[in-house]
Amino acid sequence: MRKTFKIILIALAFCVLLLGGVGVALYQWIGQDDFRERVAQQASDALGVPVRVGAIRIDWFPVPAVALDDVAVQTQPPLGAKSIEARPVWSALLHQRLEVATLVVRGAQVPQAGVDALLAALQRKKASSGSAARLPAPNEGDLAAASAGAALLWIPRRTLIDGLSWTSNKGVTTLLDAQAHVGDDGLPQDVTIKLLKGPYAGASVTVTREARDWRVDAAVGGGTVKGKVSFRPAGAPGREMMVSGELATRGVEVSALTAPSRPLTGKVEADTSFNARAVSASGLADALQSETRFTVNNAVLQGLDLVRAVSTIGLSRGGETALSQLSGQVATRGRAAQLSNLVAKSGVLAARGEVSVSASQALSGRVVVDVTAGVASGLTGIPLVVGGTVNAPEVSLSRTAMLGAALGTAVMPGVGTGAGAKLGDSIGRGLSGLFGGKK
Repeated sequence: MRKTFKIILIALAFCVLLLGGVGVALYQWIGQDDFRERVAQQASDALGVPVRVGAIRIDWFPVPAVALDDVAVQTQPPLGAKSIEARPVWSALLHQRLEVATLVVRGAQVPQAGVDALLAALQRKKASSGSAARLPAPNEGDLAAASAGAALLWIPRRTLIDGLSWTSNKGVTTLLDAQAHVGDDGLPQDVTIKLLKGPYAGASVTVTREARDWRVDAAVGGGTVKGKVSFRPAGAPGREMMVSGELATRGVEVSALTAPSRPLTGKVEADTSFNARAVSASGLADALQSETRFTVNNAVLQGLDLVRAVSTIGLSRGGETALSQLSGQVATRGRAAQLSNLVAKSGVLAARGEVSVSASQALSGRVVVDVTAGVASGLTGIPLVVGGTVNAPEVSLSRTAMLGAALGTAVMPGVGTGAGAKLGDSIGRGLSGLFGGKK
């Protein structure tokens, strides 16, 4: 018995020494410059953009993993990360398959301009490879399915993102932590995002899979955004994918959703439905269509004083308008928006109208204002043209309304001002529709 135990100890010691020797040899091999350069070259070939890797190392704790340090994708501007660590599925390795169990990304720097440049490079690479002639394959569908199955092996089952810094094209930076678990079909099971710094600091989002849908639960601006999102992947290459859903916004400070700009403040209650269809994920934003009904309580419209605009009968910029309630509908088509059925109320005025917001954030539209109290009380139905931008709005009378106001003031100061403005605007709109010109 003692002899058998001794043999087992010797065998275990031999295995430990053998594994240690293999580990040391593997560590030295991975750490060599030629291996690091080969990995960087393969990544460059795959992305179509030069990739630099500072060092490659093996971590043994808490579990064995391969880590790439000081990774830089040399777009303009570059994308980078302090370290990217991949932990394999060891049971798969025993069956001679390489699967990534966990991917840990630390200290990533992700400027949106760099992401756009990388996507453009991938599109060029795809176009150049697609233009090459290829022989028809009778079992092409089977090959595509096999390729998709192989790609799933490379999708990490768990991803941890520690301190990712994303910079928008306007130079606004957001710092976040995130983690995600992926199912066997390559779609996320659950995702958690926490925003640490930037315009949305303190906000968090949790996405949880439920059958074929995902439940969304976000905390932002002192309120919540909850709902369900559905995603249908493309059935085959070249076909459209689809995303749709419904969201309920409750008690959220509006300025928290529009940060860093603050065109409007107040607590919003809204119900939104949306859908988008596109061949690529990058095209979903441009294809997005949504409908929202909203109410903002205790709203303050920044950069615009509607009472002053009416009382001066002229161009108005700056100031603010306090409203007890603002309600209406918003329809978006891609990056443009249309606000309709707008109704605004306060102790001194009531307004209604429609406003369009272009993809460049330019405003255009009309509102009709009634002043019910104050020095300008009695002015009702004053038509105003909305212009400027979201961050610098402006309102003014149309040219025909301004002419009518001037004539009305000359004939009957006070009452005649508002009546003349309405009459002039009505005449101008009628002539515009008759002759196709601008009012």
